[in-house]
Amino acid sequence: MNTVPHPETPIAPRQSAIVNPATDHMVSGASARASMGRRELLQHVGTFGLGAVGFGVLGLGLTGCTPSAADDAHGAASVTPSNTPSSSPSGSTSGSASASPSSTPSASSTATPSASATGSATGTPSPTAAASKTASAPATSSNPVPEARAWTGPQTGLPGEGKYIAWTVDDGADPEVVRAYAEFSRRTGTRLTFFINGQYPAFRQHRDLLLPLVKSGQLQIANHTYSHAALTSLTDEQIVQELTRNDEEIRRLFGVSSKPYFRPPYGYYDARVLAAAASCGFTRPVLWYGSLADSSNISSAEVYAYAEKYALAQHIVIGHLNYRGVVSELDRIRALLDRRGLKTVTIRDYYG
Repeated sequence: MNTVPHPETPIAPRQSAIVNPATDHMVSGASARASMGRRELLQHVGTFGLGAVGFGVLGLGLTGCTPSAADDAHGAASVTPSNTPSSSPSGSTSGSASASPSSTPSASSTATPSASATGSATGTPSPTAAASKTASAPATSSNPVPEARAWTGPQTGLPGEGKYIAWTVDDGADPEVVRAYAEFSRRTGTRLTFFINGQYPAFRQHRDLLLPLVKSGQLQIANHTYSHAALTSLTDEQIVQELTRNDEEIRRLFGVSSKPYFRPPYGYYDARVLAAAASCGFTRPVLWYGSLADSSNISSAEVYAYAEKYALAQHIVIGHLNYRGVVSELDRIRALLDRRGLKTVTIRDYYG
């Protein structure tokens, strides 16, 4: 089974991964089973190449995916990942997960937000939600990629030379975070890819704010399954149902299909999952290299610290629409990208 070691929701699944703490890279074999910071293991993705060998040997089962704040200040050496990720071969290792999530998120299972930074599945609509009805036109933004790149298999980075970054955002548990991202994108022209779970009402609540961004191509809506189920634990029929039901909801709300792009929840996939997904038109699995770590309720300062570490050229970075710690940092992160000369792209911008 192939997996990316990063928690995907406020729920606490068990993770299974092997990471080299000195490089934040996935490695294979027993030699990887060395000491490592728990946060490092949970929050960071592996190498750009996701071949069967790299992910075929997975054995460190961990319980919990929301480590304490004390664990965030890990002591592992920080090495800047390569800015020119290579294309990733298709995962070909079959087999069941060594550790599957203990539960999957539902629209009522996330924490209630507090004034600090928490997430809510249903949430009380804010007074600003009415702005969705009268959203102004998006800031001018067009695809900066002159020519689409060839797709070569599951991707954790953007292959080739360049100064691009794909800022991707998952789930959708908190309507206020969805609204904040949409308004930020409209105001700044930042290009984003949302990998959404259709079970959440936030996308219906803020449809009028999101729709102009989707129509302009500035915001790509991609598939993260309807209910955030671990695909390796499902039958082929259930995998197809999760993806097609979510795509139907995306079509209903936004008039576009999410095909062929999808992100397997928790990063869990194997050859069987890829085959089942491809049978219903989802042929391009998108993973990530680097996280804002905000699938758990961390502080705004921590969110920005992870952005500083991973917002680098040719990276696919993952954030979440679940907790509010990121909201105050959106403009700071955008300023960071500008200082580094990075251009935001959607996944479809880069691959067509």
